[in-house]
Amino acid sequence: MPRASRLLPCLTVAALLALAPRAGAAQHQPLQWSSCGSDSVARVTCADYKVPRDYDAPAGPQFTLHVAKSPATDPQHRVGSLFLNFGGPGAPMAVYLEVLGADLFPELNKRFDLIGVDPRGVGESKPAVDCVADEQIQGLYSQPFVTPFTAQKNDLVGRAKRYIQRCIDLNPGALPYLSTANVARDFDTIRAAQGERKLNYLGFSYGTFLGATYASLFPTHYRAMVLDGPVDADRYINDPLEDTAEQTAGFERAFGRFLQACAAHQDRCHGFGGDDPESAFDRLAAQLDATPLPATGYKPDPKPVDGDDLRAAASSELYSTKRWDSLAVALAMAQGGDGSGIRQLVDEDFYERDPQTGEYDPLSDRFFLITAAEQRYPRDLDVYMHDGAQSWSQNEDFWFNNGYVEMNDALFPIRAQDAYTGPFRIPKSAQTPLVVATTYDPATPYRGAQRLVADLGNARLLTMNGDGHTAYQTGSPDCVDTGIESYLATLMLPAAGTVCRQAPPFATPAQPQTLSARKLRRLPAPPFMR
Repeated sequence: MPRASRLLPCLTVAALLALAPRAGAAQHQPLQWSSCGSDSVARVTCADYKVPRDYDAPAGPQFTLHVAKSPATDPQHRVGSLFLNFGGPGAPMAVYLEVLGADLFPELNKRFDLIGVDPRGVGESKPAVDCVADEQIQGLYSQPFVTPFTAQKNDLVGRAKRYIQRCIDLNPGALPYLSTANVARDFDTIRAAQGERKLNYLGFSYGTFLGATYASLFPTHYRAMVLDGPVDADRYINDPLEDTAEQTAGFERAFGRFLQACAAHQDRCHGFGGDDPESAFDRLAAQLDATPLPATGYKPDPKPVDGDDLRAAASSELYSTKRWDSLAVALAMAQGGDGSGIRQLVDEDFYERDPQTGEYDPLSDRFFLITAAEQRYPRDLDVYMHDGAQSWSQNEDFWFNNGYVEMNDALFPIRAQDAYTGPFRIPKSAQTPLVVATTYDPATPYRGAQRLVADLGNARLLTMNGDGHTAYQTGSPDCVDTGIESYLATLMLPAAGTVCRQAPPFATPAQPQTLSARKLRRLPAPPFMR
């Protein structure tokens, strides 16, 4: 149990209402908007905004948060500001507005100023944390992935401690203050500085944990709240071992659906595996475990690919059905003896490596530094040896996502200041949040959404029957998209029990890239959760 947590689960709703606004209080100097720079969309403006590192010591050191705004394109019908968060934790937000402007979410941008805040420690906010690790050999998911045949506790502890010490040495002063609750307080401060009486919010994946935290701390301070690809807030922070184990099972299930679709649509799957892609993948993984495959066609780093690379690449493409085609192409290439496609996916999508510079995006480091400090991981290291072996026995391809890897979290010595661990409960007097969940979401499984809705008490669940992580703009324009957009604009909730259908992957022709899709190639794919 985090010793530094100052908002305990036993606090009543009345006590939260009394304490939370004071906790988020700060001098609300107005934001000074100006041009974002030569590479940004002309209409988008930016500001830097100072907040206390510790809200209990507001006169002490500060974070400078980077904020971007895309003004409403239909100002006569403007509703207010809509704060966005792409999750991670550790994902920036401002850069997406700077590069895309209204192309990011055109319908929402009509009636809302879209606001992107780089959370404390992230993106262009200062100081930003970064372990500057070679993610493939030093980072959280460094290779080779551990199995019960290679697991040696002393070796795992040594590797984890080296990574942790590197992170601590490179980020002095900031690490105790990155809690989600402090980000929620930052958002409330910026809301007030914007002159907005109440917050409008759209959060994805971990951004739903941020949203649930904000709504629990500040239930009278928001007007509308959409939680898309929802995290089970209580389990995420209070029982992360079980939460990540459930996530790993979600990835296995999602991969099975990809392989099933591949068998049914061999033309779109480029012939991989014939009528039995599952067996073909298993054979390919075993082959690469024994003999890595050349990847000479990937010029930035033509290192041969092994079985770990194959599994990592497959997991990275399950976040969106729009990426299934890339996975199918890479698998077909590997089946034909060329590992270049797998090398590209594992380098650029799984490890977020820039093919031009060879540098790694710090998202994985930031994910670790934020979660390890505030999640309630047990300290008994034997737990991780047991869970690692159990994950390997239960998960054919993606066992590496939980168990052994979480020993890093157990050994992290820094506790988040002012973390909030619940209760995640919305009073009946507050606006009802809209929780949007996908039935075969790999990263935030559907049952977690059901538990979140039950915990919140006052929440409405909108379901998309489909695949991929998060639902907005992923294949249900007339049900999910309109449901979210209508709620944000008018506060009208979809009917209870509404289930939307997603356009089936591979069953419809590939669509040409839109302007937004082409521009997004200049950015990292919106990262949500591991």
